[in-house]
Amino acid sequence: MWLWPVAILISLPIAGYIADLVVDGVDSVGAALAGGLIVGAIVGAAEWFVLRKRVSWFWIPATIVGMAVGLVAGAALVDYGIGRGNLALMGAVTGLAVGTMQALVLARDRIPGAMWWAVLNPPAWALGWVVTSYVISRNIDERFPIFGASGALVFGLLTMLLLTRLFRAAPEAKGTAAGAA
Repeated sequence: MWLWPVAILISLPIAGYIADLVVDGVDSVGAALAGGLIVGAIVGAAEWFVLRKRVSWFWIPATIVGMAVGLVAGAALVDYGIGRGNLALMGAVTGLAVGTMQALVLARDRIPGAMWWAVLNPPAWALGWVVTSYVISRNIDERFPIFGASGALVFGLLTMLLLTRLFRAAPEAKGTAAGAA
């Protein structure tokens, strides 16, 4: 599981940078949707690469859908605001959507306690945004679609702990998720 935080630390800033080049700030529904799709695809693929022996490839589309829906809803809910509270709420909403979609994949792949993934993701995403807001305070007004490396590190370490626990309780991957895909 040590690769999980590495994948998060690398994929989130790269995904955010690419999405920001395309949408130039999440300031509308269209920009949130496009940014969410881009970030979801890159992050979902990186996460799945680490988890591929445990979960099916459905992780990637689940992450794409969750990220797009979550970012659209979260950004609109805070009226595209960039205050720390706005970012935390937007992160929690995005984390709820992503975490729920990914938890469905975990449940499909017979990972016991999959619902905990949906429960932990909203506060982990909110914390990722809060941490990042202290680090990128000078250019937070660029309205990035995802938190940066500092928040990614915190998010990656927190979620690694839960994934480790979930997978310890899961049956061996052979013949389960990897075989079903």
